[in-house]
Amino acid sequence: MSSHAQQAQTLVEALPYIQKFTGKTIVVKYGGNAMISDELRQAVMKDIILLHLVGIRVVVVHGGGPEINDMLKKIGHQSHFVDGLRYTDEVTMDVVQSVLCGKVNKNLVAQLNRLGGNAIGLCGMDGQLFQAVQMEEKYGLVGEITAVNTEPVQTALQNNYIPVVSTVAQGVDKDTAYNINADTAAALLAVALGAEKLILLTDIRGLLRDPKDEETLIHVVHTYEVPKLVEEGVISGGMIPKMECCVQAIHGGVDRVHILDGRIPHSILIELLSDKGIGTMMIREED
Repeated sequence: MSSHAQQAQTLVEALPYIQKFTGKTIVVKYGGNAMISDELRQAVMKDIILLHLVGIRVVVVHGGGPEINDMLKKIGHQSHFVDGLRYTDEVTMDVVQSVLCGKVNKNLVAQLNRLGGNAIGLCGMDGQLFQAVQMEEKYGLVGEITAVNTEPVQTALQNNYIPVVSTVAQGVDKDTAYNINADTAAALLAVALGAEKLILLTDIRGLLRDPKDEETLIHVVHTYEVPKLVEEGVISGGMIPKMECCVQAIHGGVDRVHILDGRIPHSILIELLSDKGIGTMMIREED
């Protein structure tokens, strides 16, 4: 088949998926390696713009751990972790707020716009998008979301923008900003928006039955299988909270959740607009 015919075939294959998702909302949680490498970042941005241009309502939720670490190192502030979560004291919270809501968010918005997108940046405190209370004293200023006001995001979508959301929340129990886990924020925003899909870009192939063997990728997981997989140790470490976010999203009405390898260029397009599923997809019991 000539390369032109192949290109045409690819577009034809994408058509039913485009028809299915046009007008639907998809939330993409963006972080990890896909954020650090220039080539991968460009691929993710282009995927998001293409989805937006074919009429899919794309919302981007981002983290920014490496940039936060760099800034804390620059100012000589030592990070320490409690149960795998960064302890957030006041100095760290200032850095999180300025780096996430400022540098990282605005750089992503600028890159999307430079590539022909129409992006606008929002932080969780804009329009009280994310409201939160302190999670537990031992984590410092880490928040648990109590309410999501989707209005700022909906307004941006209605005006044909791609909203890019940083995960800092407004405290409702005290006068402070809170650091929020980006997977959790993305899941709760997807639920509040009535999203069709939540996509979590990670630094692994998906959920692996054997973490050392990428060939053992589990393509489909039902929500009821998660406790057993945790018990068996298939879901362990940082994957446990990630899978819990997926379950929360599905139980909240999101149709499908995909854990995708952000190290594969255009993994979002391959997963959404082709017959090849490349990550782990979570679905509800009855599907």
